[in-house]
Amino acid sequence: MYSEFYFFILSNYLIFDIMSLKEEKDSIRKSIYDKLFKEGQSLRPNGDYGKIPDFKGSDIAAELLAVTEEWKNSKTIFCSPDSAQIPVRYLALKENKNLIMASPNLEHGYLFLEGNKLDGKEREASTKEGAFNHCFRFFDFGEDSSFDIAIDMVVEGSVGVDRSGNRIGKGKGYGDREIEDLFDKNLINDDTPLVTTIHPFQLIDHIPMEIHDRRLNMIVSTDEVIRI
Repeated sequence: MYSEFYFFILSNYLIFDIMSLKEEKDSIRKSIYDKLFKEGQSLRPNGDYGKIPDFKGSDIAAELLAVTEEWKNSKTIFCSPDSAQIPVRYLALKENKNLIMASPNLEHGYLFLEGNKLDGKEREASTKEGAFNHCFRFFDFGEDSSFDIAIDMVVEGSVGVDRSGNRIGKGKGYGDREIEDLFDKNLINDDTPLVTTIHPFQLIDHIPMEIHDRRLNMIVSTDEVIRI
């Protein structure tokens, strides 16, 4: 009887704790979306609500990333398909790097593009639609074991981050799933740069974390590089 009572109390406490964390994350997302929209820093006319922010200055953040030693030492870049990371993908292809892009919502696995084979089509190939037209191949890391390649850097889109590397996305879990998949397949390790490019408004004091969340070790905004 007592054990059932305590189990009931514990279960309700855990449910409340999970809901509180979700509500806190949702509140953080909304505050970031609101600030970007109200300050005119979103490239979307109605704001970024429910999406990874497509912020003004994403090209500046990408250029700042591209002068780091971590970038220069990378031959293959893994990047999310978010609009804010188009400049990152463009610079990778322009510099003849290999680019692995997750398909939106991972519906088609991953796309592999070779910068040195695009012949002036780098800008088109850096968009989601263009990547599908110019990719060398589609694949899934779990199914295509014959595809042997090293990933030197991971770049994810974010809604918000803090200076400890804690990150939240739009709430669907795709970014965490992509990173975890790369770790599981031993394609990246703890020394691999896990990067996000952001607007300064997306950098806040604290992001609450869950067990499955993975910390970033590098944050690049329009005006600074933060290494963790």
